[in-house]
Amino acid sequence: MDLMSGPARPSSLDPGIAARLKRDDHGLIAAVAQQWDTGEVLMVGWMDDEALHRTLTTGRCTYWSRSRQEYWVKGETSGHQQWVKSVALDCDGDTVLVSVDQVGAACHTGDRRCFDADVLDAVVGAPTS
Repeated sequence: MDLMSGPARPSSLDPGIAARLKRDDHGLIAAVAQQWDTGEVLMVGWMDDEALHRTLTTGRCTYWSRSRQEYWVKGETSGHQQWVKSVALDCDGDTVLVSVDQVGAACHTGDRRCFDADVLDAVVGAPTS
């Protein structure tokens, strides 16, 4: 099966939504989790059709673990839960933005967000008039 056009695993995702997704070679799309009230980018995970379906229908973020090859609900074991506020598909259909109410740390290292550990030096740009 061509994973770019269909899911890798069985799913109950609405066929209309599934048809809009552009999956990678593993049947996945990127999922960016963002704190709903501050706009803080917390983490990036991966979802297949079923993980997206579960996220849309349970109010909790569900991801596909590429290393363990299984679904995981954020915070199910750590207590650092993500409660869904909204989900938006990007214009290309290959990424979802999940606005969440994050309880505790989002990063598996215990940091609030996954982008705290290694800030890179970069030239700061500015628009020209």
